[in-house]
Amino acid sequence: MIWVIFGFFMLLSWLVGLQLKSKFKAFSKIPVNYGLTGREIALKMLNDNGIHDVRVESVAGELSDHYNPLKKTVNLSPDVYSGQSVASAAVAAHECGHAIQHATAYHWLQMRSQLVPIVSFSSKWVQWVLLAGILLVNSFPQLLLAGILMFALTTIFSFITLPVEIDASRRALVWLSASGITSQSTQPKAQEALRWAAYTYVIAALASLATLLYYLAIYMGRRD
Repeated sequence: MIWVIFGFFMLLSWLVGLQLKSKFKAFSKIPVNYGLTGREIALKMLNDNGIHDVRVESVAGELSDHYNPLKKTVNLSPDVYSGQSVASAAVAAHECGHAIQHATAYHWLQMRSQLVPIVSFSSKWVQWVLLAGILLVNSFPQLLLAGILMFALTTIFSFITLPVEIDASRRALVWLSASGITSQSTQPKAQEALRWAAYTYVIAALASLATLLYYLAIYMGRRD
């Protein structure tokens, strides 16, 4: 059963990933107003929001863009950093949305940040605890329960991530439109690009929940 769950969500994730890359490839050919690069857009958005202590840096990889709250850096992949397209603008503004969340103490981001150390520890050991718990479910069911509780933390974390990502995209789209970087014709494309990016987080959260319910079913079956 667990392999069916993994297989289904892996296939779904792969299909969404393909669509996401397709959208970004298409939107990377559509220029934005003023011919600004992703780096310039990020700097402008940060400046417009009164944030002057966050650096904008280039990092290797494709779709590797992220905000680092510890180093206070908006990290953009090469195509986004140097790109002058709708795709570059959407991604750069989205990551700056996280920087604004950090600067304004956005509650969902704070909650997520507080869970990071605990989830990091749980993620390192949870699969081993669950495996041992399943093997010893008849003689030591408490071990499986411990694994389930650890896995539940990662599931909670994945669901808390959803409003963080959605809010960052909302901030990005509002600013892109208000600043005139996107127009009436390009704004929907920026919105579509960020929507497909959000789908990857939705799938990850649902996959985590389905897996958690599977382990709970094993535990409850043992109790019955």
